[in-house]
Amino acid sequence: MDDLRDKYLGQIAEAADEAALEELRVAAVGKKGEVSLKMRELGKMTPEERQVAGPKLNALKDEINSALAAKKVALEDAALDARLAEEWLDVTLPSRERPRGTIHPVSQVTEEVTAILADMGFAVAEGPQIESDWYNFDALNIPSHHPARTEMDTFYMARATGDNRPPHVLRTHTSPVQIRSMQEHGAPIRIICPGRVYRADYDQTHTPMFHQVEGLAIDKDISMANLKWVLEEFFSAYFGTKVKTRFRASHFPFTEPSAEVDIQCSFEGGQVKVGEGDGWLEVLGSGMVHPKVLEAGGIDPAEWQGFAFGMGIDRMAMLKYGIPDLRAFFDSDLRWLRHYGFSALQVPTLHGGL
Repeated sequence: MDDLRDKYLGQIAEAADEAALEELRVAAVGKKGEVSLKMRELGKMTPEERQVAGPKLNALKDEINSALAAKKVALEDAALDARLAEEWLDVTLPSRERPRGTIHPVSQVTEEVTAILADMGFAVAEGPQIESDWYNFDALNIPSHHPARTEMDTFYMARATGDNRPPHVLRTHTSPVQIRSMQEHGAPIRIICPGRVYRADYDQTHTPMFHQVEGLAIDKDISMANLKWVLEEFFSAYFGTKVKTRFRASHFPFTEPSAEVDIQCSFEGGQVKVGEGDGWLEVLGSGMVHPKVLEAGGIDPAEWQGFAFGMGIDRMAMLKYGIPDLRAFFDSDLRWLRHYGFSALQVPTLHGGL
């Protein structure tokens, strides 16, 4: 046993790596190792011999196992030291600058508008961007001869030869979502419909694709006074200052009476300042929902009435954040996005300020 102890403790001390250490473990205390074979011989000994040899063999096995474990830890520590010497990192160095994206003004203003109107009890409704001719025009009391239904203003989808059905359109407003919501939920209802819309127009304040949000509220005792209060509360929260509105009589096929809405502002040095001065700026169209529109939505106009309004999200962003050209919203210019974009952490909240 002394020879075995000296042999294996010496070889364990000289082992260069974990593979060699594993070979020594198998040779010494493995199932067919020398110490294991010696322990099998205990059965052939007399009881007196076993009382002497048994404890010595167990002590030898424990000593070899302890030496193996200690050597394994030493080899792991040495390997870690070598790795640390080769792979080092100065944690005091400043981190590398990484490019960061920004939130597009359209997305930011959509969230702002949604937060304000949701606080007033408006739910958000969505619908398809490719609409049927009925939902986009007929259900909204827009007659067949109306200029908005010409190809000069609306994008029509192609139909196969011989297919005489009215072609689908890229929706020109989010009003079809109001019809779908009325059909699905009935009255009373209070919703806003933000989303992309499409019209064949392109200049400094118009693009073929833009964003719009419309509001709809239907109940038994809603009036234009409710509409005026909602809009003034909305504008005051959105611009962060008390804003007065002015209603001007107008005409829309889907509302009666209809009104263009102006907000109080001043024009100084080429800049628009909302909520002060003697000037007025048109921002949206509104009115009481036309009885024919209520009927198209499956609601009895003799029992229910309500108001609707619609505004351009892109124009609201231009007005609040001083963006001069609508076309730049969709140019994908990174310089423009970095300048007018918002941090991902700037989540619009009423309590935190918009």
